[in-house]
Amino acid sequence: MGAKPEIVATGLSVGYNKGKEREKVIHTGLSFKLYPGELTCLLGPNGAGKSTLLRTLSGSQPALAGEILIQEKPVSSFSERELSRKIGVVYTDNTQAGGLTVYEVVALGRYPHTGFFGRLHVEDRRIISQALEAVGIVHKAGNCMAELSDGERQKVMIAKALVQECPIILLDEPTAFLDIVSRIEIMSLLHEIAVRHQKTVLLSTHDIEQALVLADRLWLLSRDNGLFTGVTEDVVLSGRMELLFDHQEIKFDVTHGVYYPRVNWERTVALEVEDDTVRHWVLNIMNRHGYGCIVDGERSEEIPVLSVIPGKRLHYSTGGDNSYFSSFGELAEFLRDGKVN
Repeated sequence: MGAKPEIVATGLSVGYNKGKEREKVIHTGLSFKLYPGELTCLLGPNGAGKSTLLRTLSGSQPALAGEILIQEKPVSSFSERELSRKIGVVYTDNTQAGGLTVYEVVALGRYPHTGFFGRLHVEDRRIISQALEAVGIVHKAGNCMAELSDGERQKVMIAKALVQECPIILLDEPTAFLDIVSRIEIMSLLHEIAVRHQKTVLLSTHDIEQALVLADRLWLLSRDNGLFTGVTEDVVLSGRMELLFDHQEIKFDVTHGVYYPRVNWERTVALEVEDDTVRHWVLNIMNRHGYGCIVDGERSEEIPVLSVIPGKRLHYSTGGDNSYFSSFGELAEFLRDGKVN
């Protein structure tokens, strides 16, 4: 028997109340579920309504229509303090905390449990220490936030959400502005938190590469196509990734899980490359220089052939002429000089 969802939304409409009974509706009829022990990544172009959806789920702005249930209770039935014990929220722009230390910032997450005066007891300190350890930032506990890198500050805010002891954590682009190492660390950390602590973790991100690797489920949100959800591999193989961005010149490579610009080639070359990895990079350089590549299928004798021979040498043959290259750099120079017909 599967786990019960922590959040269930039915017929949800999200947008803004603009006063005097005017509404700006961004999406209508959204229905979905979020489960414990899973990392879900919300993908979509700028302006698709990702942040609006997250704010609606967190209760910081009301839904325009429909119903959101948190642990089978309507979100509207929770007080602000009760809701803060159910949902922890991490925004990209709230990692600045003046001269507060890491420990002090994380301790603020205990507010839903300690009350207005915020007195920390033994149990509170134990929970704070565990959260610092979980995100790998315990050695920075005494440092001021201003002394940390962007990636370290993001870990602090995740620890702050953890000490709220919420079953649900929502994050709005937590890897924005981070370098590649920090992005991988944060995404891996969030997946580990979801699995190890059985948290329901939903984050919006433009880091599609890491989302495809680490997300248990994907939510694809676009203005034209609404919301499409599913297990990551099912979504990728469904062809829906191709519809995420409304741009005819951007295509999705299902094999490698990346978006790439459409190749408008005027010339064609046949490839004879057995190694899959090498073939990918041969395709890459030829596409970049405007060449369509035939990997399988019929081809005429007039079409030139590019092959890889033992020793990783590149062999280009056309019309009885043969050229050999010991590196992609030599091939690129050959292509730039316009020697390939």
